[in-house]
Amino acid sequence: MPQLNKLRTALPGGSGGNTAPPASDRLRTALTVFFALDGFLFAGWVVRIPAIKHQTGASAAALGLALLGVSAGAVVTMMLTGRLCRRFGSHPLTVVCAGLLSVSIALPAQTRSPLALGLVLLVFGAAYGGMNVAMNSAAVELVAALRRPVMPGFHAAFSLGAMVGAGLGGLVAGGLSPSAHLFALTGIGLLVTAAAGPVLLRRPAPRPAAAGDGSGASPRPTARARRTVLLFGVIALCTAYGEGALADWGALHLEQDLRAHPGVAAAGYSVFALTMTAGRLSGTALLERLGQTRTLVLGGATAAAGMLLGALAPGVWAALLGFAVTGLGLANIFPVAVGRAGELAGSGGVAAASTLGYGGMLLGPPTIGFLAEWLSLPVALTTVALLAATAAVLGYGARDAARA
Repeated sequence: MPQLNKLRTALPGGSGGNTAPPASDRLRTALTVFFALDGFLFAGWVVRIPAIKHQTGASAAALGLALLGVSAGAVVTMMLTGRLCRRFGSHPLTVVCAGLLSVSIALPAQTRSPLALGLVLLVFGAAYGGMNVAMNSAAVELVAALRRPVMPGFHAAFSLGAMVGAGLGGLVAGGLSPSAHLFALTGIGLLVTAAAGPVLLRRPAPRPAAAGDGSGASPRPTARARRTVLLFGVIALCTAYGEGALADWGALHLEQDLRAHPGVAAAGYSVFALTMTAGRLSGTALLERLGQTRTLVLGGATAAAGMLLGALAPGVWAALLGFAVTGLGLANIFPVAVGRAGELAGSGGVAAASTLGYGGMLLGPPTIGFLAEWLSLPVALTTVALLAATAAVLGYGARDAARA
């Protein structure tokens, strides 16, 4: 996995002009690999949802309820992982959760009913939620030590992994059963975890220079900081809702509503992930040039316009264009929100914003399912545009926090 973020500044406390030591290089590379693995495994699951829906005989509403298992498992785990990170460290938790996620991804393909699917998705969601809080906490700690806004680069690795996972899933969708495909992903995930995990386990999280007693301990956040963390958590929720909705329902929209070939339908999420990756790879430069507020507002507005096109377009190619624009708009909003929450309140801030944010990603799919049952899937997908526009408004409202 190529290193997505080149180190160009000295660590705090280092001598002038010195670059970060090789240990930080290795930590950064290993953490980037775990972000990529998370996206790869998640996308491998979502592109097989149509086949597993058919396998279990679930209706749109029943599938929405089953997908709620991912949400429930993830949200409960996220609420605990921030405390576990403070006690055991974010690095060991990242490795443990990556192993659990790799094993649990094989479970959905073994089910034959919506109820069984929902139960195993509780396990999958718990591993997914824990890994996301742990690795984001580790990323915030490293970004604070580097003193550059490189958080989008780690999330670019997630999107790149998702793009590869979705592309691979599209290639094998016609010739490989969901069981064989997801079992292969288990093997890949365990191998990657075994290769990259020791780097995190051998090295503690870096500590930025502290202004107080030099201990590196995070001060207790003020009431204003907690309110600001909540605001950024809601921004993350609004945008992650769209990512979860496109991941779980984008392929079904293209296949059922627009009559796309299964391979083309699977490519819909891959296109979305590709543009999100491109946006995040340029995220550091964008933040340094435009600042936090303009990045949030411009991203939310772009995503809202793109999703209206993706949901309501009469043809497959126009819908794919809409998915691409949506990915570009959403690219940097989530990493900015989670990174800022971590700056304000440490791993507790990451956990709070991630719980809200990934809660939006995981609650989005069942919400879309219920709305699709009552209205239609294209109309249900327009809620993604509504929440993206809301994120733009809230991003403008957070301009005082950005200046602080």
